[in-house]
Amino acid sequence: MALQHKPTAPHHSTEDALRVLETVARHTSGVTDTEITRESGIGTERLTTLLRMLRREAYVEQTADGAYVTGEALARLGSAQGREQALREKLQRTLEGLRDSVGAAVYISRYVDGEVSVTQYADSPAAPRVNEWVDFRVSAHATAVGKSLLTQLDHAGRRDHLARHRMARLTSRTITSDKLLLSRLESQPATVPVLDLQEYAVGTVCAAVPITAGSSVGCLALSLPVEHAHRLRRAADELNRSAAPVLLSLAI
Repeated sequence: MALQHKPTAPHHSTEDALRVLETVARHTSGVTDTEITRESGIGTERLTTLLRMLRREAYVEQTADGAYVTGEALARLGSAQGREQALREKLQRTLEGLRDSVGAAVYISRYVDGEVSVTQYADSPAAPRVNEWVDFRVSAHATAVGKSLLTQLDHAGRRDHLARHRMARLTSRTITSDKLLLSRLESQPATVPVLDLQEYAVGTVCAAVPITAGSSVGCLALSLPVEHAHRLRRAADELNRSAAPVLLSLAI
């Protein structure tokens, strides 16, 4: 199954962040921001933003004299022993921070062996998660998560998925025509969040953005009660802007 890789803003941010981390890692005794700029080719203003994010995520630390060194989170993710547990914990902390900043339940989902899988989420009483009243694996046509994952497959991959999962009508807004859904997926811009406006569940709206790392198809999503639907687009844009730390954790 071929993937459709279209670079997004978080993808570019991740590439730049990896270049910064490689530069810092080469200088075990520390490196200044001026030296990072010179060696990485990343402009001062852009570097300032990246370093702020990398410090917040504990990928780099700043010494007393202002130099940058490898941080604790990078050391844990870079270690072969316990990497999977370290990655899960790191992603969970990032998701909890995202939940609080966007004011919504947030999810990481992946397309694994031809199926939709929500691998982690962060919710709270103030940001309740979606009630999975129909298995997410059979309702990709109706969810923001499912549609975001399907947009990252090629046409044959999408057709294969829909052939295996009947497009049931879950609400009055659910698309049940494979022709219409395939047309929508085809025209979905990679940089624009995919929305679910009560297509999966009455009373819930969702948005999802792609986080494809290497050959792995994934997405980052949020859900809101319908009474907060007016916040959906702004929250989705913020989620898109904040996807870089998640992508970075998966790429290290």
